[in-house]
Amino acid sequence: MTVGKNIPHDSARTHVSGESIFIDDRPFLKNEMVCGFLGAPVAHGKLKGINLKKALKVPGVLGIYTHKDLANNRWGAIVKEQPILVDDIISYEYEPVCVIAAENYKAIEKAKKLIELDIEELEATLCLQKSIDNEDFLTIEKKISRGDLDKAFSSAPHTLEGVFENGGQEHFYLESHACAALPLENNQMEVHSSSQHPSETQHVVAQSLGLSYHQVVCVVKRMGGGFGGKESQAAPFASLVALCAKKLKRPARMIINKDDDMRVTGKRHPFKNFWKVAFDEEGKILGYKIKLFSNGGAYTDLSESILERAMLHSDGCYYLPNVEILGRVCKTNIHSNTAFRGFGGPQGNATIESVIEEIAHHLKKDALEIREKNIYRGEDLSTPYGQLVDHNTLPEIMEKIKSSSKYLERRKEIDEFNKNSLTHLKGIAVTGTKFGIAFTARFLNQANALVNMHLDGTLQVSTGATEMGQGVNTKIQQIAAGAFGIPAVEVQVMPTSTEKNHNTSPTAASSGSDLNGMATLIACNKIKQRLTSVFYTHMQGELTPADEIEVDNSKDLSHIIFEDSKVTDTKTGKFLTLKELVSIAYFNRVSMGDYAFYKTPGLGFDKALGKGQAFNYYTNGMAVSEVLIDRFTGETKVLRSDILMDLGRSINPGIDMGQVSGAFVQGMGWVTAENLVYSDKGVLLSHSPTTYKIPSIQDTPRIFNIDLIENNTNDVCVHRSKAVGEPPFLLGNSVWNAIKDAIYYVKPENASKLKLPATCEEIVTLLDE
Repeated sequence: MTVGKNIPHDSARTHVSGESIFIDDRPFLKNEMVCGFLGAPVAHGKLKGINLKKALKVPGVLGIYTHKDLANNRWGAIVKEQPILVDDIISYEYEPVCVIAAENYKAIEKAKKLIELDIEELEATLCLQKSIDNEDFLTIEKKISRGDLDKAFSSAPHTLEGVFENGGQEHFYLESHACAALPLENNQMEVHSSSQHPSETQHVVAQSLGLSYHQVVCVVKRMGGGFGGKESQAAPFASLVALCAKKLKRPARMIINKDDDMRVTGKRHPFKNFWKVAFDEEGKILGYKIKLFSNGGAYTDLSESILERAMLHSDGCYYLPNVEILGRVCKTNIHSNTAFRGFGGPQGNATIESVIEEIAHHLKKDALEIREKNIYRGEDLSTPYGQLVDHNTLPEIMEKIKSSSKYLERRKEIDEFNKNSLTHLKGIAVTGTKFGIAFTARFLNQANALVNMHLDGTLQVSTGATEMGQGVNTKIQQIAAGAFGIPAVEVQVMPTSTEKNHNTSPTAASSGSDLNGMATLIACNKIKQRLTSVFYTHMQGELTPADEIEVDNSKDLSHIIFEDSKVTDTKTGKFLTLKELVSIAYFNRVSMGDYAFYKTPGLGFDKALGKGQAFNYYTNGMAVSEVLIDRFTGETKVLRSDILMDLGRSINPGIDMGQVSGAFVQGMGWVTAENLVYSDKGVLLSHSPTTYKIPSIQDTPRIFNIDLIENNTNDVCVHRSKAVGEPPFLLGNSVWNAIKDAIYYVKPENASKLKLPATCEEIVTLLDE
């Protein structure tokens, strides 16, 4: 059985050898041109005019196009409000104003300097609090609630309130946004895009060029990373390239450099959350009220759905009997913030984990004790929105990691260390993840797959999933190979293309393998059913050469199995090789290809009421992290992190372990070093690897333990597996809370002031205050 085994990522060898083809690795076609864009120089202003005369005279410049050249200049994942090119109002610094097509990149850079913009600068809103004060919102207020909150607070022995602030985060995919367009006959356009959402890219390109969807094909071979940053925001870049290709009737490509990519694209949403909690003497939460404000930036993008997921994860791993969760998306004059691994879940979860620490500090108890009091267990399994936490493994994970990490012993050692060290501090914390798996927009929970079996018994599989390094193609490869009992190398997962898989959902919400893997399995089983019937009839030996086998699915043929590249009747022991059976089926005119559609059943969340089945299931996990802080510089080292995850029956344990470690380190980066810095004019200053610090190998935990629990109960997902892409990201919070724990030892009054990210500057300021 291929499923459940460690096999290499399908591109592992070609990545190492340098043979993997990304968009900019594609050989240039005859007459192919390059494209670039000019970004607006102000964060907010009225564009009164554009003078292109001087720029068009630059040798090598082939054309410069503005919003007037687009058939439709509005796009948006939820609300179609965002211009592809500025047509009137500039809403953030570096917003694309025009696109330049040229023979080479040097000509583009010369042209940019010669384009004259007539701009009336307007006052910009760059502060989230200012947007809150001015009630400048992109969405209506959302609400999730239950119980009697007023009674809970009026009768509670203890109450606390405060503000939790987190910053944004740059995706920092290694391959920046990249796309290419090839104009074809009959006004068709073939687009190759580094996109997590080929269908949206197809649709936005078609709309912007005035074409029908059937005239545009979007192909995605692979991405050099995505993390959510290419879910929606790849589409407008593809439109710009396709516009140039259509206008000049020449192939075109746009490869955005890292500085430009970081300046123009949206990030993880900063949040400012106002919370109030009521609890008893033991630390049991009696009531919780939180109001979330996210910084959506200039346009809505995916902010509404991201806010919803933040609200849905505001309970973390903890049962809240009386609760009110409110949320709004704020409008500011920065780049439009967008999807990022976790999709709002980290921001909601981080707040409740911080509140748990506040309760512990107030009661002078260990925070683990407070977590144990409040974790979902027993009959307290209903979330604030009314979904039950089925097959709850959280108490088991907490008990196991408490023991395996030797948390209590290390707590005593840390207490002793902090009493005696004059130069350093240590802190330790446990945090958890209970991450809901499904798109919160129900219609997105669908997928389709096309499986073709060839005469030599090998397979080609096409789905709507996009490969960005996370291994979705490898898992689909294993699912298909396991269905037919063949080696994984005999399955080729094809580049994602909208001509083979239509109306697809983005590869996001950790659902890529769940949805597309299930569709693949259904398609494989449809082919297998026909082949099984052919095998049974052939083995009866009753047909003459003049007869043709007809498929008959009325019999119970469960005793016929596909294994080791053979098809065997377990009752008689008779078998054929799969290749032999395929040949027999072909000569009897039996189809060996099939298409399947899958939709996640049982979902039904009422967004207006804030109630219902929002998710298919939950992926659970916990982490214990210990940090060492230099009291004089604020430098933080993660000494040890222990992670324990429930991933059901893993399809590929090696890939899943890689996802857990990668997500954790990325989450750790968000809560510590990754700090977005803007000027007072709204210019992103940290727009390069020299000024924006993602974790390096030196930042990873010195001791790093990852383990999985055994859980075979998840019968609502393909092969009882569980999604892994986003849930472990939330465990990076354990590092932030460990820093907060360390600060509390020497400055208890300042621990509650800690912001996220906890940079060296932030830490040393609180220690010195």
